[in-house]
Amino acid sequence: MYRYTEFDQRMVDERVAQYRDQVARYLRGELTDDEFRPLRLRNGLYLQRHAPMLRLAIPYGLLSARQMRMLAHVARTWDRGYGHFTTRQNIQFNWPRLEDSPDILQALATVEMHAIQTSGNAVRNITTDPLAGVAPDEQVDPRPYCELVRQWSTFHPEFSYLPRKFKIALTGARDVDRAATAMHDIGLYLKRDGAGAVVVDVLAGGGMGRTPVVGTIIRRDLPWQHVLSYCEAILRLYNRYGRRDNLFKARIKILVRALGVEQFTREVDTEFAQLEGGAATATEAELARIAAGFEAPPYRELPADSQQLREQLATHPGFARWHARNVSAHRVPGHAAVTLSLKRSGTAPGDLDADRMDAVADLAERFSFAELRVTHEQNLVLADVAQSELFALWNELRALGLATPNIGLLTDIVCCPGGDFCSLANAKSLPIAQAIQERFDDADYVDDLGDLTLNMSGCINSCGHHHVGNIGILGVDKKGAEFYQITLGGDVGPDPGSTRVGSVIGPSFSAEQVPSVIAAILDQYVGLRQPEERFVETLTRVGLAPFKTAAYTIPGVAPAESESLEHA
Repeated sequence: MYRYTEFDQRMVDERVAQYRDQVARYLRGELTDDEFRPLRLRNGLYLQRHAPMLRLAIPYGLLSARQMRMLAHVARTWDRGYGHFTTRQNIQFNWPRLEDSPDILQALATVEMHAIQTSGNAVRNITTDPLAGVAPDEQVDPRPYCELVRQWSTFHPEFSYLPRKFKIALTGARDVDRAATAMHDIGLYLKRDGAGAVVVDVLAGGGMGRTPVVGTIIRRDLPWQHVLSYCEAILRLYNRYGRRDNLFKARIKILVRALGVEQFTREVDTEFAQLEGGAATATEAELARIAAGFEAPPYRELPADSQQLREQLATHPGFARWHARNVSAHRVPGHAAVTLSLKRSGTAPGDLDADRMDAVADLAERFSFAELRVTHEQNLVLADVAQSELFALWNELRALGLATPNIGLLTDIVCCPGGDFCSLANAKSLPIAQAIQERFDDADYVDDLGDLTLNMSGCINSCGHHHVGNIGILGVDKKGAEFYQITLGGDVGPDPGSTRVGSVIGPSFSAEQVPSVIAAILDQYVGLRQPEERFVETLTRVGLAPFKTAAYTIPGVAPAESESLEHA
């Protein structure tokens, strides 16, 4: 993984010292709340419902075992013994004290971590495919390009006070988008042209929130050397014309819609013409310097087929179930990528306690070259496991409660912290997620349903990515009471053309009704689907009406009073 240079370390250390002084001045009353707000946000600190929340950056989701141990130390020392991994491939601590936050950041700096630009109106944490560099379907390893974009965007003087937060994702996969690239402000699709050179398809204007939009590719086959200049052209246009007078219309997706894609593209190309070949043009030497940090680990030469593994799969049904759901193919023969489920029944999706953090760090060192990845689905990945060691790893994970065989299934729920923590939330989300997990705590039933995503957000900001869940749940406030709106049909495809935003089925439901409504929808799916048909495929074929009928006609369930779905 990328290691800090002397310059990187000095920059982070100086930022911690600067922030420590800002906190001290605020606590002495020398800074007002309004003056301190942008300063703390630039360092990842929010003031939430019960306590501050500190969001740490995990660039493109990549962690070392040493860094994971530091997260465990932070959880024990300054929080309540756990952390929450997010859909941005970051981690949040929900209970630190404001006065302790400089000490936390100073400790993190010793392991090359920080919280810079994890909040505020700036370019946020750069994200990518959690299987980057190991996936067999990958055309280009996006990690060096992610680091290139991260270094360019951090402290960029033109883009420190954008109209609103700004998110960039990269992917180099061919057949599947594991980074939800189409739902970002800028999405970069890396590929190779006919001559084998790396080129980029550039997407702009995607996003979730109050107005979910699938982004549009505005430039194809851009030589990679110009990707920073082209992103700079997009950001300059957004900085100049983005709405600062209306928080709800400040994202770039609104600007793209207002100008129209064709006009927006022309404006960007005009700006790019002034930047092309300039200071932001990347060089082969710089990319090579960065890429050196992502050299392949010392893989052993192993057979692609293992008789021992086949025997273990045949002898241990639990291991076979876990292998089918949680183990992914690897580009190097004899190896596999393993997803550790943070979604066991009875726990909040994405949460991990300090003891398990330490244990996972140990497993990373033993089985995967001391490296971990965080996924958009709030799980963890050991990306480089020898197939001969999968059975031993499974047994270790079972003892830790991290071997739930549900990756990509109904109970692999994506969920934000919601009203239990977040001051923006309209409703609690964690209790609903846990109620659904308990309702469907039948591995055979869930496995029979097949690939099916369920995403939940506690408010319209969509931190749980409910818009692109096959089943989406959104918490809404109705006259001070918590209700839940259901959407169906969201999906993340391999490209913008196949990515879909879910459709609201109708008025919202009470918290007690939600598990029964989900059960009715799933029963309808089971009755209507054809062999091997996924939920979204059945929904596309038969339409929304049968599922809506099922949801609103089950005994004892009545929808809430009429409501404005757009405003909710």
